[in-house]
Amino acid sequence: MKRLLLLGLILLPCLAFAQTPAAPLTLEQRVTAAEVAVKSAQSAGDNAWMLTSAALVLMMTGPGLALFYGGLVRRKNVLSTIMHSFVLMGVVTVLWALIGYSLAFGGGSAYIGDLRYLFLNGVGAVPNADYGATIPHQTYMVYQLMFAIITPALISGAFAERMKFSAMLIFTTIWMFLVYFPMAHMVWGKDGLLNSSLGGKFPTFDFAGGTVVHITSGVSALVCALYLKKRLGYPTEPIRPHNIVISVIGACLLWVGWFGFNAGSAVAASSLASSAFVATHFAAASAALAWMFVEWIKTGKPSTLGAISGAVAGLVAITPASGFVAPMPALLIGLCAGVVCYFMATAVKHMFGYDDALDAFGVHGAGGTLGAILTGIFATNLVNDSFKDPAGKLLPLGLIDGHGVQILYQLVGIAIAWGLAIVGSLIALKIADMIVGGVRVTKEDEQQGLDLSQHGEEGYLLEN
Repeated sequence: MKRLLLLGLILLPCLAFAQTPAAPLTLEQRVTAAEVAVKSAQSAGDNAWMLTSAALVLMMTGPGLALFYGGLVRRKNVLSTIMHSFVLMGVVTVLWALIGYSLAFGGGSAYIGDLRYLFLNGVGAVPNADYGATIPHQTYMVYQLMFAIITPALISGAFAERMKFSAMLIFTTIWMFLVYFPMAHMVWGKDGLLNSSLGGKFPTFDFAGGTVVHITSGVSALVCALYLKKRLGYPTEPIRPHNIVISVIGACLLWVGWFGFNAGSAVAASSLASSAFVATHFAAASAALAWMFVEWIKTGKPSTLGAISGAVAGLVAITPASGFVAPMPALLIGLCAGVVCYFMATAVKHMFGYDDALDAFGVHGAGGTLGAILTGIFATNLVNDSFKDPAGKLLPLGLIDGHGVQILYQLVGIAIAWGLAIVGSLIALKIADMIVGGVRVTKEDEQQGLDLSQHGEEGYLLEN
């Protein structure tokens, strides 16, 4: 037995050396293997960035917008205001999963998508080259969902403190079908009328949602404010925010989340994402300062509310331009937004007398419109080099770049967004009005506060 074991120990090394060595890889095989490894790493990195961006955009709605709006209303309406943002995270998600994504990003026509992705059929791990060649189609779908969630939540700033909760749910559901889904398809969907990268008839530059999100929500907010009329006591009685500290926290969360909103719209962890990230931050900073200093000059004191409102205005205005402009134009766009939105939220609102409770129109409607126009001026191929002629030569993008026609395209996109928002909002409000017997709460319910009258609970024991 010992001899057999000894013989085995001697023969094993010999057998090992006798094995035929593997043939070395050819140069072509090594190059192919390297390309596969690079593509795999790129896909993993892009997917991680897009999932992170999706989470950041969701954070903008809850807790960002919920806290920002919640701090600006009176104590008796805090929970009802926060509830708007929170419940829309559920409502819009279900609509998106069932049919919304297909209507926004399916093919079929220049105005609305078809039903190819109904119930998310075919939306899985395989990339959709039209929207994101290096990430799963499902990742792109859920990223776009977060934009769909925050858009109607922004509208709630105009009708805060006076709209029935049931009416809000009906209005939002109808509004998504009449306004958001068609607008998202026209600007970002394949074959969309305004799509700048997939052959739209009127290629409108909207990198991250200036028209789709901010103009539609801001203009719809104005329609809602006019339709519901003023809050009781406005403007003769003081209606003050109950907790600016909460609003500052919300604004900071919005600022951070906006990096996912804008830089994530590059749909890759790329240099374009870096450029959009920088432009976003610079515009927010300059807008916050612009609003603060204008208010300081006009009233004699710089307010915290003014500074955070200015930051949000800058973030709104840079949204359509973030993937098209260099850092210095981004600073200028923020500066313009801070000044213009300040006067829209103060002088213009007071001049016309409408009660846009939380300045959704003054910031988002006006800021989105301004940003879309300035995008047509400052867009440059030095930042975004994806627009080329058949020979591979970079095409001029904006007026400064030598392409003045882009201003006209931007105006077409703005006009369509305004028109769709006005008509769609009026129809949605009328239908909701008929279903619930009036979209506005009763005088008694408004005086009591919507926390108790609509939800049967109190956020605070003491009333402001």
